[in-house]
Amino acid sequence: MQASIPEFTEHLQDPETRSPRGKLPFTLQEVKAAIPPHCFESSVMRSMSYFFLDIGIITGLYALAYTLDSWFFWPVFWLAQGTMFWALFVVGHDCGHRSFSKYKWLNDLMGHICHTPILVPFHGWRISHRTHHQNTGNIDTDESWYPVSESYYNDMPWYMKFLRYQMILFLYPLYLFKRSPGKEGTHFFPSSSLFKPSEKWDVITSTVCWISMIVFLGFLTYQWGFMWLIKYYLMPYIVFVVWLDLVTYLHHTDPDIPWYRGTDWYFLKGALSTIDHDYGFINDIHHNIGTHVAHHIFLNMPHYHLKTATEAIKPILGEHYRKSERPIWQALWRSYKTCYFVPDTGSPVYHQVSRD
Repeated sequence: MQASIPEFTEHLQDPETRSPRGKLPFTLQEVKAAIPPHCFESSVMRSMSYFFLDIGIITGLYALAYTLDSWFFWPVFWLAQGTMFWALFVVGHDCGHRSFSKYKWLNDLMGHICHTPILVPFHGWRISHRTHHQNTGNIDTDESWYPVSESYYNDMPWYMKFLRYQMILFLYPLYLFKRSPGKEGTHFFPSSSLFKPSEKWDVITSTVCWISMIVFLGFLTYQWGFMWLIKYYLMPYIVFVVWLDLVTYLHHTDPDIPWYRGTDWYFLKGALSTIDHDYGFINDIHHNIGTHVAHHIFLNMPHYHLKTATEAIKPILGEHYRKSERPIWQALWRSYKTCYFVPDTGSPVYHQVSRD
């Protein structure tokens, strides 16, 4: 592994060849025209089928774990169930983007049903995630997994560096309360700068649901003990958090991804500042969330059309389409070793290696 690190460093020293300044050679309308029209249409029946499939598997895994109650099986259960929690999150993710159905009430209902059991405040997350999509690739206004500047990095206290760069796979619960470096606010209070006054009751509704789930878990723990909580919920939840952080980190943290400032940024350029990954047999389990480039360009597209859309836009995007050919573990190691900060000035800019 260590032998490959100089290759990363050398690659980072030639940023000017990786992304042009100014306008892209195609427009958003040209990209959209290349996609079959049906890809923008959602189906309630099809969306619900993915929800019921995930819930069915989750229920079956719980029944199997309860029946076997074996320490030989628990680690398998934790990994499988945590992965299914992540799959359920992705269904709720469609609800948040209003791509689950054309009905707002159904999107909100199913979003809460999907997200509340895995301790995600649906509306709070939905709104901050919307901010992320509206500002992807913009160093100053993006919401999640954006790079810090070199001067900000140099001023970061040791504990913040430890959390940001060493605990990358466990940060999501903290993000709900603290957000990302340099930003203030929480996903639970309508007074947070994340939200508009008109979104007050949406935020309160999701916060009440989140607290209710905490109380419910507390009641079950009181009834059956702390070991029950660890075996049946806490360990799968940790696996879910790892999946969520792994996927979001990899899709937005890569030495080849450009970041923009000021007037050099606009929506389509920013939306292309992400990279697709292949998760192997997990692709179908977590509903093809690896097709991230197309998702960022057309965020209201149902997940089950993203593979078709991706193939349709590749000829238009050309070299501006990015997909990692590395195994997931190798892509994670590469970004972990090379992506720490970006220069204080300039656009586009790329992650650089820490000298600490």
